[in-house]
Amino acid sequence: MLKATIPETKKKKLFGSNIFHSNYPNMNLGSKPNPNHLVELANYKMPFGKYEGYYLANIPEYYFVWFKQKGFPEGKLGRMMAEMYELKLNGLEGLVQKLIKN
Repeated sequence: MLKATIPETKKKKLFGSNIFHSNYPNMNLGSKPNPNHLVELANYKMPFGKYEGYYLANIPEYYFVWFKQKGFPEGKLGRMMAEMYELKLNGLEGLVQKLIKN
């Protein structure tokens, strides 16, 4: 059986780290999902830039698209932004917006 591999030259780098599952602890295969993760994602605020203080769920999609092209920041913020990008891309941000605690 052939095993598909991605050559090192094809792996996209994001601020010095690649985008594969090792950078996304909530996306590891076989791990139990954290039921509070979506609540945390919904209530995570942007710490800098044009949308400083805004909930990630309330930031326009184009902002995440720009970061997707340029590279998400490292760490928790980058993981949260990448997840919100995927939700917005698939039109699912409304599900997360309902979890925002006022």
